[in-house]
Amino acid sequence: MKLTRMLISAIVLSAVVGNILQAAPAAPAGQISIKQINEAFIEAAAKANPPVVSIKSERIYRQRIPHAFRDFRGNQFPERESRGMVLGSGVIIDADKGYIVTNNHVVEDAEEIWVQLFDRREVPGEVVAFDPATDLAVIRIKADGLQAAKIGDSDQLRIGEWVLAVGSPFSQSLDHTVTAGIVSAKGRSDVLNFRRDRPYEDFIQTDAAINPGNSGGALVNLAGELIGINTAIATDGFSRSNAGVGFAIPINLVMRVVNDLVEHGKVTRAWLGVQIRTLDPSLAKALETKSMDGALVVRVVDDSPAEDAGLKEEDIIIKVGDTDIRDSAHLRNLISSSRPGDKPKLTIIRNGKRKTLTVKLGELQVEPTLSFSGDADDDEPVFGRTGFAVADLSHPEAARFNLGIDDGVVVTKVDPHSAAARGGVRPGDVVIKVGDQVIDDLRDYRRALESYDSGDTILLRLQRGDTVRLMGLELS
Repeated sequence: MKLTRMLISAIVLSAVVGNILQAAPAAPAGQISIKQINEAFIEAAAKANPPVVSIKSERIYRQRIPHAFRDFRGNQFPERESRGMVLGSGVIIDADKGYIVTNNHVVEDAEEIWVQLFDRREVPGEVVAFDPATDLAVIRIKADGLQAAKIGDSDQLRIGEWVLAVGSPFSQSLDHTVTAGIVSAKGRSDVLNFRRDRPYEDFIQTDAAINPGNSGGALVNLAGELIGINTAIATDGFSRSNAGVGFAIPINLVMRVVNDLVEHGKVTRAWLGVQIRTLDPSLAKALETKSMDGALVVRVVDDSPAEDAGLKEEDIIIKVGDTDIRDSAHLRNLISSSRPGDKPKLTIIRNGKRKTLTVKLGELQVEPTLSFSGDADDDEPVFGRTGFAVADLSHPEAARFNLGIDDGVVVTKVDPHSAAARGGVRPGDVVIKVGDQVIDDLRDYRRALESYDSGDTILLRLQRGDTVRLMGLELS
């Protein structure tokens, strides 16, 4: 009896499932079926995998024993050496010449490099050239039967587009791991603030799983085209593994750098000759502009292409050629990817009016240092209307900063809870201009502030060493 009930139940369940399957509509003409979607991913992975390689680089780490430690005879211990392995990935971009692109941090300071191919062959590699500014390197191997990646166009990527990441996460035994996700954002910059030697950031952000060992691996679209080189992840600060926020260098930037490295052994970058910053609400208010798009010119370098073209401080560069400028990082990357001698047209906003200039770009010789450092002091009894205290450059308080500046007033203390502190003002900064008023001494500074009411937003020009900075500050 029990067996009979089970057979009846099975027959009924089978009939129900059959009816559901028959009721499920087929994909209408012109629409993509689930099978076609699966095939798209399968084919993309099949194209992406062969050009991807695993890279092992061996490094020697040297550690000097502190002077306080000596052997029983009183002799200083020698420097201690240890060997370590760094695992990463790479992508073959030229099968005939054996060129592979990877991240510089994968092969940096390597004593030996070994490359494992898709067919499990392991061959030695050598560094051809590298560019720390973009964290890219080209290595070369000698092997037959290589397959190069098909190069795509990262400028055509759209947010929400499906992509695959291919590499060797965590260990070489997990080589050619394929993960899927979408393009989460484009043009990401200032995401690797701990890497000050890497000023050119224009990342593709993706939620395809990227982990340690994926560095240098491929990011491909569903056509199997290489559209990025995976390079970094963002985590919660406690984990080294994927948290759904990964970054890849766009392939258009990669190939621009690679071509220079292969042909010249270094990257040739164009130079405009300005110090720039991104607009924020306070700056926009102080400059009386509604849009925060563009890059604000903080300083024009003497005898630079920018000065020759007629650019001035407080100009806002909103367009280069036909390209709208989002922010300072966008402008920096756009100029650096140009060639010395190029003559782009710059569209700027000056005093609320549009103006077009033509500039002949020079060649960048020395990477500029534009970062700020320093810590605010803890206490200050009176900070005035700005949130910081100042003194004449002739005041004894100014001597401790070794400024080497003749005009302006020096910031001596900053209220750590003020908008000025949040905006980056630090002791030792020199205020050289308030609005349109050039500041020579404390009298000029006080007179300039007296012309503003409480709640007004003023434009401050600050100098720190050779670096000049603009900021908008609301007065209390």
